[in-house]
Amino acid sequence: MGTVKNFEELVIWKMSRAIVNQIYVDFKSCRDYGFRDQITRAGISIMNNISEGFCRSSDAEFKKFLNISKGSAGEIKSMYYIAEDQLYITKDEALLRRNKIQQLINSISSFMNYLKPLKKE
Repeated sequence: MGTVKNFEELVIWKMSRAIVNQIYVDFKSCRDYGFRDQITRAGISIMNNISEGFCRSSDAEFKKFLNISKGSAGEIKSMYYIAEDQLYITKDEALLRRNKIQQLINSISSFMNYLKPLKKE
């Protein structure tokens, strides 16, 4: 993985941390406790799976955890549609959050491709 020594250096981990913090801000006063708990857990899952996968012994294992992170990001993206539909946040806020989450999904995918072993010819 090159010169990265700690998961905190990874751009995708930093992006996921920002998203988790935004989730806490967006739904701090949300009284739909089931919704708030689910979206918060999904956000935490992204961060934790990136860090846990980084600390595993192989790129293959890391990719498995990144794939889980990507799935959790998709869940959050979907939940922002629910938040918009239920008027927990504005349409514009929801769109901004979904765009940020899609950027994270794309970045995780790119990183997973980077970790793929080179094909032998």
